[in-house]
Amino acid sequence: MTPEQKRAIEVDVITVLRTIYDPEIPVNIYELGLIYEISISDEADVKVLMTLTSPNCPVAESLPQEVQEKVGLVKNTRSVKVELTFEPVWDQSMLSDEAKLELGFL
Repeated sequence: MTPEQKRAIEVDVITVLRTIYDPEIPVNIYELGLIYEISISDEADVKVLMTLTSPNCPVAESLPQEVQEKVGLVKNTRSVKVELTFEPVWDQSMLSDEAKLELGFL
């Protein structure tokens, strides 16, 4: 897989992630800063490293599952693995400028 093909998959994955929302905050999980890393292997296996706004988040089980299911529909991917981490702990500084504007922080 070429770097261009990997980049195309990454762009498509990000597009999908921008359609997934934390049910408590009206901002998508990508702009919230919940996605720490997206990696794509030469075989088109996608790994998404993500967090939640808190370890006790009510969607701790359903949100990673939703990410896996939706990213799994991205064209030209072979498999998707979602890994949940709390290192580093999420905080408001991880919000994108777009999210800060949407939430009235700017």
